[in-house]
Amino acid sequence: MDEIVRHRAFMRSNFAALRRTLTDQARGLPQPPLQLPHDPRAEVLPLPPADRAVIRKNDLYACLQERRSRRQFSDHPLSKAELSFLLWATQGVQEIIKDGYATLRPVPSAGARHPFETYLLVSRVEGLEPGLYRYLPLSHQLLLRRRDRELDPALVRAACDQGFLAEAAVVFFWSCVPYRGEWRYHLAAHKVMLLDAGHLCQNLYLACEALDCATCAVAAYDQERMDELLGLDGQDEYVVYLAPVGRRR
Repeated sequence: MDEIVRHRAFMRSNFAALRRTLTDQARGLPQPPLQLPHDPRAEVLPLPPADRAVIRKNDLYACLQERRSRRQFSDHPLSKAELSFLLWATQGVQEIIKDGYATLRPVPSAGARHPFETYLLVSRVEGLEPGLYRYLPLSHQLLLRRRDRELDPALVRAACDQGFLAEAAVVFFWSCVPYRGEWRYHLAAHKVMLLDAGHLCQNLYLACEALDCATCAVAAYDQERMDELLGLDGQDEYVVYLAPVGRRR
């Protein structure tokens, strides 16, 4: 019970203590980049602009009323336009403000830090080869990490044998780059970054509902295996959330 009580403290606000803390932002240290850099020689693929024309359900009340976690997917692929809309709804950049200090996006984030990177394991998306990609929100493009048709078994093992993940057209992974939040909020960053992850995934749920697609948030996974699957170091970047997406069966 003592261990449970100690862990409860993580959920409580420590922003009063932040006033007495000299953060890296207050020290005048440079902020981390809004997007992780990548090898300029890597293959970068364009996405169509996010377009409301892909929306099948324009009624917000209906989307909220009918939103559910769905774990069954059909074999039909998603279109690239639909994937583009889902990426825009969750991490798309609408505007870069204050000389590159922050971005405005459809999803809220504490201090506009947006500490996440989005990875995609693509199985059935029209116009995209199966494989692992990273979303580049500043340019609304996809960075090809590796072509691979055999990642599903490793994904299921890393996700504690949740086999339905292998049936999705695409799996969204959100990694956290913790220093983006720590630079501004120091020890208070970790609570608000996890709150931000909830905002982000709820946007995916509602966007999927609008497209008549299925999704299900997943937080149960083997941390080391999942980070290894995506090629992350597990310290300065690590997976915090994932969600499969596909057509409803």
